[in-house]
Order: sequence, then C-alpha cells, then structure tokens
Amino acid sequence: MEHDFWHDRWESGRIGFHEGEPNRLLVAHFPALAVPDGGRVFVPLCGKTRDIGWILSRGHQVVGAELSELAIRQLFEELGVEPTISDMGALKRYSAIDIEIFVGDIFALTPEMLGPVDAVFDRAALVALPEEMRASYATHLVDLTGAAPQLLVCFEYDQRLQSGPPFSITQDEVRRRYSGVYGISELVRQKLRDGMKGIPAWESVWLLTPH
Repeated sequence: MEHDFWHDRWESGRIGFHEGEPNRLLVAHFPALAVPDGGRVFVPLCGKTRDIGWILSRGHQVVGAELSELAIRQLFEELGVEPTISDMGALKRYSAIDIEIFVGDIFALTPEMLGPVDAVFDRAALVALPEEMRASYATHLVDLTGAAPQLLVCFEYDQRLQSGPPFSITQDEVRRRYSGVYGISELVRQKLRDGMKGIPAWESVWLLTPH
C-alpha cells in the first residue's frame, strides 16, 4: 500500500482496524509464545493498539514499528507516558521504560536498530499488505527478528468479493511464506459472526516456531 493511504486513514480518523481493547486472540493464546519474564515482544505495524499496554502489563518489554507518527503520539498519550524522541536515519524512535517504537517504513528498520526480540505478535501487518508486498515483508520480518516465534492472526474470505485491507490470507499462503523457517500450527480457526463487511469470513491464529 502507498504510504499516503495509511497517513490519510489516521489523519481522517478512519481506523476501523483499531480495537478499543486488547485483542481477544492475543489474550487467549499469548502463553503459547512462552515469552520469558521481562522478554521483548515485537509488534509490527502496531498503530496505537491496546495490545501494547496489555503486553506491558504482563511484565514484558514491547518494541514496535509503525508508519504513522500520529498513531504513535496517540499511543504514548493513551499510555500516559512521555517518550524520548530520537532520529534514526530514515526512522524516528519513540522510547520510554520498557517500550520502543520505530516510526517510518518498516523496510528501513534493520536488525541492528531493532535489537534482539523473544517473540512477535502480528495481528495487523501481514493482513494489511497486498499480495505483491507480502513475500518481501515475511522475509524481512524473519531477518529482523532472527526468526523469533510468532503469533500470527489472519483472515480468510473471498477476495474477489471484497478488496482489502485487511486482505485474505489463505492457509496455503501462511505455509508458503513461513514453512521454510518455522514449524506452523493453526491454534484456532473460527467463523466471524458478522463476516468481513458482510462477506463470510474466517479468522485464524497461527503459532510459528523456528525449526
């Protein structure tokens, strides 16, 4: 997606993808990641998700990446935390105790900038990207995180009937993107009660553990 698309969504407040509470699938399945006490969790394309506050409340550290600086200013305001802001080349870093968010294009983020992470929670990144970007993203994410374990949330529906985002990610695509690096387990698959904008749809949670 073009950067302007997402900047416009945040500036106009069209952020239906933002959940007003921690994601129920994160809460239910986070233990599967076996994050050590005080471990560091990466949340790609994080926006101002309430998932970050929930992970912090469990005694872990959070590092995120997000294109919209407006979203990250709102995130820190909602957390009630004053960030330190520093330039990191093409990115900005917003940081405070136990939290660090890189603002800008995630493809400009390097493993050296990110530092080591113990796990990844991807609820809104892979599904936000069109098919032509997903292979590059998946490879970049593996490289960034040293193939850290992931919880991955995906939707599946008839893409011919509805354009994304969120885009439809099939079971076959998850395996195609990640099976070379990870063992892949589908923890849950459930039908969305209201579908995807009225279209029948399913939501899945995948656990990716490195070989």
